[in-house]
Amino acid sequence: MKRVVVCGRLSDEQLAELSNDFMVEDFRQVHSLEEKDIRCALASAQGLITASLPITPELLDAMPMLEVIATVSVGYDNYPLEALSRRGILLCNTPDVLTETTADTGFALMLATARRVVELADLVSRGEWKKSIGPEHFGRDVHGKTLGMVGLGRIGAAVARRGALGFGMRILYAQASSKPGLETELGARRCELDRLLEASDFVCVTVPLTSETEHLIGARELALMKPDAILVNIARGQVIDETALIDALKWGRPGAVGLDVYEKEPLPADSPLIGMPNVVALPHIGSATHETRHAMAQRAVDNMRLALKGRRPISPVNIEQLRWAGSEANDEE
Repeated sequence: MKRVVVCGRLSDEQLAELSNDFMVEDFRQVHSLEEKDIRCALASAQGLITASLPITPELLDAMPMLEVIATVSVGYDNYPLEALSRRGILLCNTPDVLTETTADTGFALMLATARRVVELADLVSRGEWKKSIGPEHFGRDVHGKTLGMVGLGRIGAAVARRGALGFGMRILYAQASSKPGLETELGARRCELDRLLEASDFVCVTVPLTSETEHLIGARELALMKPDAILVNIARGQVIDETALIDALKWGRPGAVGLDVYEKEPLPADSPLIGMPNVVALPHIGSATHETRHAMAQRAVDNMRLALKGRRPISPVNIEQLRWAGSEANDEE
C-alpha cells in the first residue's frame, strides 16, 4: 500500500477518506518539512499533501520514492517545478474552488479602501465620533469608475465581473493574451500596462508570480498612477516592489492601497505599511472561509487519490512535462 504524508489543512473526515486507500501519516501540525520526524516519513512516501510549505531541490533528495505532491493552494511558486518534472514528480493544485472567494476579498479591499472603512470604524470604536463626518473623512465612490485589472485569469475575471456588472465600472485589462469573451461580456478593453495605470481609478493585481511578474509594479509604474487612485494586490506580494510602494505612498501616489499579500509574510511588525492611514492591510485571507478551505483540501485529497491510482488528477500543474500516462477520462471528477 502506498504511503501519503499529510501536512496540509485536512479535516479528520478527509484524512479518514484518504486512509481508505493509502497508509497515511498525519503531520498536520508541522510547519516545516525540514523537521526530523517528517523527513524520516517522507523518505518512504509516494505522496505528499501540503499547504505551500517551501520545497527545495535539496529536500527532494530526501524523498526518493515521491510520485505526487498535492498542494492545498492555487499558487505553486514555493515548489521547484523544473526539478519536480525532471524527477517525474507530479504537482497538483487547487484552482477554481477559491476563485469566487478570493475575488470577494479583492473587491472587499477596494470598497474598504475607497470608503476608508477600517479607519472610520476605528474612529467609532475609540469613541471619537462626536459630530457629523466632514470632508476630512470623506472617501471615494467605487461605482461608475474605471477598474484596471493587471491579469485577467479566473480570479481577475471574477473581480472584473463584480465591478462591471455590480458597480457599473469600466474595465481595462493588461494581459499577455486577449480575452474576447470577457470583452463581449463585460465591455473590457485590453491595453498596455502603462496606459492602464494612467487611466484607472482602481488597479487590482491578480497575476501569478513568475520571473516576468516579480516587481512588475515598481517606482516607475506607481508614478504613472493617478494621485487619488487605489491599488489592490491579491496576487503575490513580490509582484509589487514593496519598498517602492512605501516611498510612493509617502508622496501620495497612489492615494491608497489595499493589500492581502506582502513580500515577507507575516508582515513584519516594524513595516512602515502598518499604521499608514491610506493602507488597508489584511493577513493573507484571500481564500480564508470555512467553505473554501474545506473545498481546497478536498480537491487535494481527490487529486492525490486519482494520481496515485495512475489516473489523471483533476488539476495537475506539470502533467504535460511528465507526459502523464494516466487516463484522460475521469469519472470521479
